[in-house]
Amino acid sequence: MGKKHEKAILVGVAVGRTKIVVAQEHLNELHRLAETAEAEVVASFMQRLPSYNASTLIGEGKVAEIAEKAKELEVDLVIFDEDLSGSQIKNLEALLPGIKVLDRTGIILDIFARHAKTAESRIMVEIAQMEYTMPRLTRAWTHLCRQVGGIGTRGPGETQLEVDRRSIRTRIQALKKKLKKIEQAREMQADRREEAFHIAIVGYTNAGKSTLTNRLTGAGVLVEDKLFATLDSTTRKLFIAPNKPVILSDTVGFIRKLPHHLVQAFRSTLGVVGTADCILEVLDCSAPDYMEHMDVTNHVLSTLVEEKIPRIRVFNKSDAATPARLEEIHTNHPGSPVISALENTGLDALKQQLIALEIDWKKNREIEAREAQARAEAREAEEFLYSSL
Repeated sequence: MGKKHEKAILVGVAVGRTKIVVAQEHLNELHRLAETAEAEVVASFMQRLPSYNASTLIGEGKVAEIAEKAKELEVDLVIFDEDLSGSQIKNLEALLPGIKVLDRTGIILDIFARHAKTAESRIMVEIAQMEYTMPRLTRAWTHLCRQVGGIGTRGPGETQLEVDRRSIRTRIQALKKKLKKIEQAREMQADRREEAFHIAIVGYTNAGKSTLTNRLTGAGVLVEDKLFATLDSTTRKLFIAPNKPVILSDTVGFIRKLPHHLVQAFRSTLGVVGTADCILEVLDCSAPDYMEHMDVTNHVLSTLVEEKIPRIRVFNKSDAATPARLEEIHTNHPGSPVISALENTGLDALKQQLIALEIDWKKNREIEAREAQARAEAREAEEFLYSSL
């Protein structure tokens, strides 16, 4: 008998000027996140609000409606497409008795924890989980007020709360030290392979980066139709032409509304992007909101790499895109490779662009080497002149 999946209700909010269609696209993505976390989505709700409710995020009438549906469908958890504060989670769980309440970050962290395989990614996930948990610790101590209540119960709870927070901060510091050592080891590896042209593949989660890596290198990287199937960077050798090897690194995917502390925790894995000589930005051109995916990717990249690093924007999954979408891409992004990594089409044009960039890179390296040699010889001549006086 298979494992029983938890039943989930999803909740989205269109706040302020956010269009319902945009909020619905975000909710659709949350549906995929929930499925990746192995939840069974049985219902979803959307509410338009002028602003968020400080107590419950959504209106209490909508919470009552969700509670009724949850009871009818015997739901295990309710997942919100926005981040919730500790007090909001506490209030919602009081209004949804016996039901777990999660927010978008909580479900992403659950997926990261499932997919973390190496020591490095496990450390990064644990750091992110602890930084997420710390401001939400208050709800763990509400039992003190329920048991005794009123004056005289605040001290012990707050004291224990501070002990827990201090313990978490100490653990985070220790984990970050471990992560720093791993980063230093990666930098040493990067130094050792600096003679090879290094390409980093980046892009929105599930854009087909791992499929492209496998197609180009035969690396055998895990490929699943799930969000965040890849958490660890995978580095392989790629021959873009006979006797022309380069280094190719696959990386963790990006996603909208990715919390800042999650990006910070995964800077180690994303560090390969900062040391790359070229970036392949992979986009799923069949996605209805691919332009937003592009914006999210550019925003994250702006915090990681210098603008001067050459970038090739690759439109993948052409086999699943409509003719109108393909025409739109050819018009708006002339020269960008349009490929299908799945069906192995368009890769020759991509390799030609990589060859041209590798040739430019090699020429620049030679120029830099000659300039460095000239500076060294000038210093030696100057030192000899002074020593002979």
